[in-house]
Amino acid sequence: MTAKVEIYTWSYCPFCIRAKSLLSKKGVDFSEYCLDGDEAARDKMSERTNGRRSVPQIFINDHHIGGCDDLQALESEGKLDELLAQ
Repeated sequence: MTAKVEIYTWSYCPFCIRAKSLLSKKGVDFSEYCLDGDEAARDKMSERTNGRRSVPQIFINDHHIGGCDDLQALESEGKLDELLAQ
């Protein structure tokens, strides 16, 4: 089974690009929700993230991971692969 990965982004956000690059490098398929100018979609994302409105916001198997720094920290700690294997 492969993990369900979702990422909320803006097109030209360097942190979004970095997070997507890490996921792609690991061969992870993910669903991307680009929020460019869509405040209603951003509000909906904010509901899922307990009020966080920055991007990217990443979910693995419906569990909120956080942003790019959080994803990178999981990778550095060797915990990302374990989450992605669930």
